[in-house]
Amino acid sequence: MKSLYLASGSPRRRELLTQIGVTFTAIAADIDETPQDNESPSAYVERLARGKAEAGRRAMPVGDDGWVLGADTAVVLDGRILGKPLDQADSLAMLMALSGRDHQVLTAIAVLDGQRCESRVVGSRVRFRTITEREALAYWASGEPRDKAGSYGIQGLGAVFVAGLEGSYSAVVGLPLCETAELLGHFGIPCWQTFNAR
Repeated sequence: MKSLYLASGSPRRRELLTQIGVTFTAIAADIDETPQDNESPSAYVERLARGKAEAGRRAMPVGDDGWVLGADTAVVLDGRILGKPLDQADSLAMLMALSGRDHQVLTAIAVLDGQRCESRVVGSRVRFRTITEREALAYWASGEPRDKAGSYGIQGLGAVFVAGLEGSYSAVVGLPLCETAELLGHFGIPCWQTFNAR
């Protein structure tokens, strides 16, 4: 049987894919994540998910004809993409901007084989309670925000800021499981493989 490769260094995406019983191999897929001029946030995350899948395919072992799953997540506030914080000041600015407000989280997924690539974009709305500057500084000191889009992780310590969520929790973490399972199914890749094999 052909192999599935996850083109992501994210431990959270690995955990989510494992959660639904899909067998895969993680593979590096570094690409330029700079937004293009006049690119919408939705188009941005979809381009990056497809780009990571393509980069993952190029990194596959020679002769392997497997599938590649790429994904990307962006936090969007007032139409502006909030990436990973550059430093403490950047993290603080992001958290203060998100404080007491709703924002959008967009996650795109793409599955690629030798002939075709299919992708989906999943949008969720997250509402933050009011955050004090002292809390934001303490959160930065924890180390968690450093590699997170929007400077927070909903699955970790940052969960205390989340007052509400409309949409897909797993998409906010980094991989929308319902849509991922559906997309994998289009390529004949079943979920629950690890459980059915027992």
